[in-house]
Amino acid sequence: MTRRVNLWRFPGTAAIAGAAIFFLYLPITVLVLLSFSAGDSLAEWSGFGLRWYAEVFDSEDMQRAIGNSLIVASVAMLAGTTAATMAALASAGRFRGKRGVETLLGLPLVVPEIVGGIAVLLFFVLVGIRLGIVSIMLAHIVFVIPYAYLPIRARLDGLDPALAEAAADLYANGWQTFRRIVLPLIWPGIAVGALLAFIGSLGDVVISYFVSGPGSTTLPVYIFSMVRMGVTPIVNAVSTMLLFASLSLLVFSYAIGRRFRPDRP
Repeated sequence: MTRRVNLWRFPGTAAIAGAAIFFLYLPITVLVLLSFSAGDSLAEWSGFGLRWYAEVFDSEDMQRAIGNSLIVASVAMLAGTTAATMAALASAGRFRGKRGVETLLGLPLVVPEIVGGIAVLLFFVLVGIRLGIVSIMLAHIVFVIPYAYLPIRARLDGLDPALAEAAADLYANGWQTFRRIVLPLIWPGIAVGALLAFIGSLGDVVISYFVSGPGSTTLPVYIFSMVRMGVTPIVNAVSTMLLFASLSLLVFSYAIGRRFRPDRP
């Protein structure tokens, strides 16, 4: 029998893990706390207040950037999840070159974003696509497909092949089998993949920065521009809102995946 090794028993493991968690999450905690400061200082507490959150909703440029981000993320989520679902269904069977196809589908996750951003920008210039909200949507659709593909593919791997065989024995065609058996069983994976795609698109900076045009600035790019031009405490408030939006979607996707696990009765 293989004996399980408890890594926490090694000397210093707990201390190193605690230091890493402290180093990672302390700056985020400080940012969230300072977003409720009423003063003009970016890094000093001046009393509790919601002044900078009000500034976020009073700024027309900020509202435009938030609207652009929500539109782009929604379109990328719908189109990317649809493409990822079809790719997962197509790659579920056995065929020559399957390993290569799966590698290509996951390639955007390992390619540096700056390389992908430059490549997409050059492609748009070569084919004559004007930079704007549409170019950001197209770029995001491509780069969120792996985020949606992985949970859907994992859900398909957990299905019993005998279900499709039983449906065929009952004279169900391919569409009926998918609609009545496969889709109800894999929809939690589709939902999780869609949420991950939405989060990935909502928080993207590099690709959006390269392919955006006038009037199509997304929220992360707007925050990045504010940091470069001059930081004000409004950055803390916007970053906190973006953080909690992403965390809420992640918790929701985790709850869906845990509630509808294939091994759960």
